Amino acid sequence: MLEAVVGTLVSLLVVAGILVMIGPNLRGVLQRAKSLQPPAKLKSPFPSAKQREAAPSGLSPKTQRVLVGAARLTSWLRTNGHDDLARDLRGAAAKMTGDEAAGLYAMQAMLRKVRALPTADNDSHDRLQALSTELRAAVQDRFEQLELLPFGRP
Repeated sequence: MLEAVVGTLVSLLVVAGILVMIGPNLRGVLQRAKSLQPPAKLKSPFPSAKQREAAPSGLSPKTQRVLVGAARLTSWLRTNGHDDLARDLRGAAAKMTGDEAAGLYAMQAMLRKVRALPTADNDSHDRLQALSTELRAAVQDRFEQLELLPFGRP
């Protein structure tokens, strides 16, 4: 029991000695202790994977719709052996990101070429018609929005 009392007394004397040494700087030490923040989370040296968009985000939604429709039709053309038309359509889509009006006119010219394209069977013909109709509608909507053509569809 005597040892416990002596241990407590020694501990109190040590704490009192530390407080006397700190003296007037006690307030500053307490403020610095409060301002200490836990270390920031370490960042990974590898960049995180980001969601890719089908079209650049700086474009209007209707322009993005045109570009997505052109990409779908380009993919169909390429898989069915029409690489030259696919390349031209991809070029028209690329032109839209720089000069949108010129790109839309080029896209419309490509749709005329695709309309005259012969197909081997009914299923591929139906798919080509669906893709070209989707793209034609998107191009017409964007033409109307930009007021490049008179309103109304031909």
